[in-house]
Amino acid sequence: MADFDLVLSGAVVLPERILDNGFVAVRDGVVALVGQGTAPAARDRHVLPDALIFPGAIDAQVHSLSQKGQEDFIWSTRSAAAGGITTIVDMPYDEGHLVCSAQAVAEKVAHASTQARVDFALYGTVDPEEGAARIAEQAAAGVAAFKFSTFGTDAKRFPRIITPLLAECFAEVAKTGLTAGVHNENEEYVRFAMNQVKAAGIADYTAHGLSRPPLTELLAMLEIYETGALTGCPAHVVHCSLARGYEIAAGYRAQGHQATVECLIHYLTLDEEVDAKRLGGKSKCNPPIRPRAEVEALWRQLTAGNVTLLATDHVSWSLDRKTRPDMLDNASGLPGLEMMIPLFVKGALQRGVPLTWGARLMADNPARHFRIDHQKGALAVGRDADIAVLTPEAFIYDASKTGNNVAGWSPYDGMSLPYRVSATYNRGELVYDGQTVIGQPGRGRFIRPPAANPYRATAA
Repeated sequence: MADFDLVLSGAVVLPERILDNGFVAVRDGVVALVGQGTAPAARDRHVLPDALIFPGAIDAQVHSLSQKGQEDFIWSTRSAAAGGITTIVDMPYDEGHLVCSAQAVAEKVAHASTQARVDFALYGTVDPEEGAARIAEQAAAGVAAFKFSTFGTDAKRFPRIITPLLAECFAEVAKTGLTAGVHNENEEYVRFAMNQVKAAGIADYTAHGLSRPPLTELLAMLEIYETGALTGCPAHVVHCSLARGYEIAAGYRAQGHQATVECLIHYLTLDEEVDAKRLGGKSKCNPPIRPRAEVEALWRQLTAGNVTLLATDHVSWSLDRKTRPDMLDNASGLPGLEMMIPLFVKGALQRGVPLTWGARLMADNPARHFRIDHQKGALAVGRDADIAVLTPEAFIYDASKTGNNVAGWSPYDGMSLPYRVSATYNRGELVYDGQTVIGQPGRGRFIRPPAANPYRATAA
């Protein structure tokens, strides 16, 4: 009689090392054994000597509901499963309303629970008109972190939180033991630069980068980290496109502050001079895509240990919102759930970066960051058996042909990749077989931190 329900053997990628000829054994939906050598018997046993066996990724930044009638959890979690992502952390900025109360959290959990194919956690936020009064109730309702912005994209859906209110919010978040994540762009500087670009009549792909020069990002990061330092709140920058930003975060950590920073896969892949030029509005994101020299500098920051998390900031805008002639008229954000892990593997192999960084930045660190590492984030005994299997099968990505995304386009269309996701398991259940997402809507679970979970520093 088999001792295990599932056994996968291959190169097991852990945060600290790779187990060549390794295996992961699963029983009752959790990891029961990890080892090397001859794999034990199981009811479902796969010997994959050339495969990379990663922990299922936790995407720290997903926007499932930014455009009404477009994506929703039924599609975002489908894309996630196809990309080896087994938990998404969804943003609180949904078209039509903010997730800024216990009731709003409960309603979103109920909504997502009928659609999600993989597991999900949630961010909470505040309505500037209410202030910080509802932070505690959202923590009690199960949010895994809070999200604010120093720049106002939309007064209702994505509002600016002015500095005094940001400090008030940080002080309240600190009491919950959770982290305050912040969108890092200086409002006054961006508005000034945008007006200059418009006055100069610049409308091509260069307009976006010119409207958000590096100082717009770096000044906001200083505000965020200083606010965290003075309130005792774990401060997190949710996306940084500049190597200098990671140096700033490292400096605050060296001073003993809880300062973390997130990189997005498009900042490690796309550049302004080639990719933004060919993609136009399909490359627009905030902060913007930077020059190739900055892309390579970010990889160096990654291997220096200055990147905390790697995520997508995924949003699947319809094409009509991404193909307008004036660059600044396009919606900001890119789809990426299907491609994060394959793109990381390609970029790491090209640069000699150890793949162990993938397990750390896409699974282990996110689980710690969101206080869900009691359950998620590692191929370790007792954790959920969330597993992504990648096999060395070169392919050219075409979002319109996979059937696993609602957008039908991607900034990564036409890119050649050396490894593909050939299987995804969520809690030991196969949800993607390499061709088709077989995880059904409603099987995904809401993942929340345990009650009274104190802050634990995220490993670099």
